[in-house]
Order: sequence, then structure tokens, then C-alpha cells
Amino acid sequence: MVDDDPFAPARKRDVPLDLLSIDDLEERIATLQQEIAACEKAIAAKRAQRAAADSLFSRGAQA
Repeated sequence: MVDDDPFAPARKRDVPLDLLSIDDLEERIATLQQEIAACEKAIAAKRAQRAAADSLFSRGAQA
């Protein structure tokens, strides 16, 4: 079973937002914003890599 995988990432237990304090909610938002920024950076890098590869291969196909 997947739950038995020792290498699987730890599962986050979702805590109802009603139970969190304002400080906890603000901290959670800050963490999520950092994760979003990291994802956006990774997407931009992958798009640049894809564009470079597309440029290289489309140039080679025209020759």
C-alpha cells in the first residue's frame, strides 16, 4: 500500500481554518505565498528551457 512507503512525503493533516489563530493563518498564508513563488519560478525556468529546445530543434528542421 502507498501508506507503507517509507520514502513517501509526510502527509499534511488539514486543520480546519476555524481552529487557527490570526497569527497562524497569517503564517500559513506567508508559507503558501513562498510555495507559490517557488512554483512560478520553476514554471518560468521550464518554459525558458522548452523555448530554447524548441528554438534549437526548429532551426535544425529548417536546414
